[in-house]
Amino acid sequence: MAFNYKKSITFRLVQAAKAQRARSGAHLMRIGLHPGQELVLKVLADTDGRTMSQLALALGVQPPTVTKMVTRLSSQGYVRRQVSDTDGRLARVYLTDVGRELVVSVDKAWKRLEREAMSGLDDKDRKKLRKLLRQVEKNLSISVDNDPEHEADFDTDGDAAAEAEGKEKDKAKEKELSAA
Repeated sequence: MAFNYKKSITFRLVQAAKAQRARSGAHLMRIGLHPGQELVLKVLADTDGRTMSQLALALGVQPPTVTKMVTRLSSQGYVRRQVSDTDGRLARVYLTDVGRELVVSVDKAWKRLEREAMSGLDDKDRKKLRKLLRQVEKNLSISVDNDPEHEADFDTDGDAAAEAEGKEKDKAKEKELSAA
């Protein structure tokens, strides 16, 4: 039987991520930003004066992506680059006063998006969802090369014992998550 991707959790996750990004984009457009730019502002609001490499690491993107984002934000007057006094090869990125003011609007947009996304979910469900998503993120952050169970994905013999073992592990994880 073929894998029914439409019933998979990962498909639902992708669809939810697409909807979130589109809705986020609509809110951000109202304040003159594109998705992703608000994260640069938030990261700098947390720790101003980061290097491009530090920003790339904090955002989980490649340095050329940060360069492009910072260039656009700089042209809009939200951030400024300053060459380091101690090392001329390093440039640090700082929020401008206008950028700092925009962070307040970003927070409002995020709060609005959070309300919309969590509509119909009570506090208990929200907490559980947050915890489950952290676990999914952690699971997907594990390198496939370092995962001994990855070989089972390529098993075409349909080894029932391996499948049963996998189900037992899944049950144990579910118990662990529900107990916490």
